[in-house]
Amino acid sequence: MNKLSACSLIIFSTSAFGHGINIEEIEVVGHKTRLIGEAIAASSGIIGQKEISLRPLLRTGEVLELVPGMVVTQHSGSGKANQYFLRGFNLDHGTDFSTSVNGMPVNMRTHGHGQGYSDLNFIIPELVHYIAYDKGAYSALKGDFSTAGSAEFFMSAALPNDMISLELGENSFSRAVAAKTLKNHSSTLLIGGELNTYDGPWTDIDEDIEKVNGLINYSTKTDSGNIAITAMAYDNSWNAADQIPQRAVQNQLISSLGSLDTSVGGESNRYSISTNITHNDWYFNAYIINSDLNLFSNFTYFLEDPVNGDQFEQVDDRNIYGGEAGYHFGQIVNGMDWLHQVGMQIRMDDIKDVGLHRTKDRVRLSTVRQDEVKEQSLAIYYQSEILLTSRATLRVGARYDYLNVDVNSDLTANSGQKDDGILSLSTGLSYIFSTRWEGYFNAGQSFHSNDARGATLSIDPASGETAEPVDLLVRGNTAEMGLRYFYGKALNVSASLWWLELDSELLFVGDAGNSEASRASERYGAEVAAYYWLNEALSVDLEAALTHSRFKGHEEGEGNRIDGALGEVLSAGLTWQIAPNVDTSIRLRHFGPRVLDSYGENESSSLTVINAQINWQRSNWMLTLQALNVFDSNDHDIDYLYESQLANELQPVEDVHFHPIEPRTFRAKVRYNF
Repeated sequence: MNKLSACSLIIFSTSAFGHGINIEEIEVVGHKTRLIGEAIAASSGIIGQKEISLRPLLRTGEVLELVPGMVVTQHSGSGKANQYFLRGFNLDHGTDFSTSVNGMPVNMRTHGHGQGYSDLNFIIPELVHYIAYDKGAYSALKGDFSTAGSAEFFMSAALPNDMISLELGENSFSRAVAAKTLKNHSSTLLIGGELNTYDGPWTDIDEDIEKVNGLINYSTKTDSGNIAITAMAYDNSWNAADQIPQRAVQNQLISSLGSLDTSVGGESNRYSISTNITHNDWYFNAYIINSDLNLFSNFTYFLEDPVNGDQFEQVDDRNIYGGEAGYHFGQIVNGMDWLHQVGMQIRMDDIKDVGLHRTKDRVRLSTVRQDEVKEQSLAIYYQSEILLTSRATLRVGARYDYLNVDVNSDLTANSGQKDDGILSLSTGLSYIFSTRWEGYFNAGQSFHSNDARGATLSIDPASGETAEPVDLLVRGNTAEMGLRYFYGKALNVSASLWWLELDSELLFVGDAGNSEASRASERYGAEVAAYYWLNEALSVDLEAALTHSRFKGHEEGEGNRIDGALGEVLSAGLTWQIAPNVDTSIRLRHFGPRVLDSYGENESSSLTVINAQINWQRSNWMLTLQALNVFDSNDHDIDYLYESQLANELQPVEDVHFHPIEPRTFRAKVRYNF
């Protein structure tokens, strides 16, 4: 087996598929990987399957919490995309953090629920080979939604053993996973699947989750590279326990695990096929994705419609076509090695239906707006690494993105075409002080696109009033300086100071059907991640992040605090192999209070939760016991401040609306390796 550290430099320049790497032969050792002289920034890293398997997870999306400083929560049903927080951003469902799986983008443009929507429920954690992550915008290969950072998931081409597992837990939780690898000379075929049901701890509803996942991954070696074809299928349906108003709990109308609208929920599916072809000096990938979502929500209850209530349906039905091609080569200039990479990325979103409808008990009453959208993008990039000396490496990159949108709205005035282009530059300098120390300085630009419907908007579909369109592309600037220390297999520490600004936090509000433009913003902070292996059996880790977030400038009637910005994140863990066949892990997860209004007058409470897991293995059998929320915390997953109106109220009331973390729950899993 080849250690990942032998080729990490290539991976951190782009995806493994882009460089002829046979991922079946890479042994991913995660945080034990020596990245001195290989990573592009102090905040870049690798997460291996072993680390994923040792992390107790309540939901699939929480796998992203292995990215230091990332927080993953939920404000609705388990079938919906998670809420993500990183570097002072409330990323909602993914607005400024890009995610990909085997080269396929996860973030959705012009999505029915929100721009950048990133649903990770189609991933089977046991079949993830590794995750490569970056924070900041320091690679020319990353474009839309990548200002705060990015994560690339690489699914396994083969497993060490065929496996089947069954997991059972409280509240009718059940989950079965099976996977088999077939090998024939230079080819492998991995087939895997997942079935998951869950009712949840809620007092007024059963979530009735019915999730099905499937993956087929075929890969073969060629004389000069690899060919991989991946097919994925996902289908899910659920009932949701949405966020609830604090006053309804205080007045004993419902419990903290109750609901005011028991008919909300949704259905979602995703089907994809992708191919990745690599050669010694070129790479190519292409993908087709079909994605559908019908999501029913009610956040204001009887504010807009005292008779039927405020339930609404968000619809998204699309096909996505895209791919990437690139070429990399090296040369020697004045005695210095230059490594060049050039490439092109294309993507087309054929959105057949993106709509917002008023509903009652999931039956449509009227349509707020309904659109067909075609969104096409083309990007070209160049990136170069210049080995100035045996210790110093300079990286420079340039990327140009062009986006064209065509909106066909049910309200003719909101139809139209728009296009825009943006040039993004990046640079970085790293210096190896010794075999254990490396320093980094990085600066880069990126962007996020806005909802195409906001770019062609002229009339607010809800009120009928004149509305101002928003810019199609929004610039982001980032910079970072950091240090990395690596001492054998005993200690791995990275620390960074960073800065980020956005020209405007522009957002299309999917819940209302209109667009809003906010001011420019600025964030800066500090991060540290430390992993210490006391011996082969015992390790501890600590990840901490502090962030300062503010709007720039002044707006009449508004403060400069950014709603939902998260200032402190802490994660700590201990992993102990008690005996040769027994290991255990315990993790603390904490994030601090978040401001809920622009003046900072209202704040959420902080959240602290502890999860634990123990594994016992004998021969081919493994038993796993999990305790999630060990001390039964009743903290909140998320909080919002806005007006709503209950059925017994005559006027709207501004209130904190929250979604609680789930009470303590126990789960047991039995796995058999063939």
